[in-house]
Amino acid sequence: MTAHLERTETAAVGEKQPAAAVAAKRRRRRRRTTLVAFAMLAPALIALITMRIVPLVSAVSQSFQHVSLATGESSFDGLANYVYLFTDPGFYSVLVVTLVFNLILNPVIVVLSTALALLTVQQLPLVGLWRSMIFVPAAVPGAVVALIWSTALQPDGLVNALLELVGLPPQPFLTSANQAAFSIGIMVTWGALGYWMIFIIAGLKDIPSSLYEAAALDGAGWWRRLFSITLPLLKRPMAFVLIACTVGSFLLFAPVQLLTKGGPNGSTNLMMYDIYNRTYLLGDVGVGQAEVVVLMLILSIIVVIQFRLLREEKG
Repeated sequence: MTAHLERTETAAVGEKQPAAAVAAKRRRRRRRTTLVAFAMLAPALIALITMRIVPLVSAVSQSFQHVSLATGESSFDGLANYVYLFTDPGFYSVLVVTLVFNLILNPVIVVLSTALALLTVQQLPLVGLWRSMIFVPAAVPGAVVALIWSTALQPDGLVNALLELVGLPPQPFLTSANQAAFSIGIMVTWGALGYWMIFIIAGLKDIPSSLYEAAALDGAGWWRRLFSITLPLLKRPMAFVLIACTVGSFLLFAPVQLLTKGGPNGSTNLMMYDIYNRTYLLGDVGVGQAEVVVLMLILSIIVVIQFRLLREEKG
């Protein structure tokens, strides 16, 4: 009996040891996998911290400080920069210009990119070539886009030459307070359409073809299928494009800085250029950083709206 119990205890200990060893091996594997994951993510995390988090913290800190132009020394100034900013009529003018620019431009980009996506998913001859040609401007840097269009919109440029061919008078474009923002909008639209079109095409590819087949059997035409199937099921991709495009437009800087310097008469003085102007040209670092914080708050609200629009409906 005693020998039997000893053999039983020895077997139990033998079973426990492999189980413990397996558990330890799994823990070591998990640690190794975690370390590998952190090593692979490290470059992106370092870039995120140094290029996003650190400037964010620095902007918030400097927005509460006053920097002396004579000595370069900074001192805590409380909410004085924010008070100055929100009592400056020029800031409200910049805010209005930025909001109006976005309210007009971004829906136009969404509508045009959706129309191009709908067109290029059809069985057209050389459809791949057309898609590539539409996407090419998206691969061109913003500064290059601005220089291309600045040449085309000169008084003796290509666009006025085309207008003269059809009997229309030449237009001032970038030198007119009424047309400068519109001209900047044309540049941005031309450069952005191909990029956002790709997202809409991806959304179109996700729509089951069986829905169109069933609608065709019921006698629904192309327009009925568009408004009853395509556009409702494109709600999420279109919402993403609208919000992401809005964020990009709020951060628009290169065309304004290169072509109009915020003019004429402040008609293209968007928030990013106004921040640059206050911080680097006027040397008012504290107020400039306070405007950065305001811009970040506006973009945060937009991101919250984005998550609400993209949230899955709960059935």
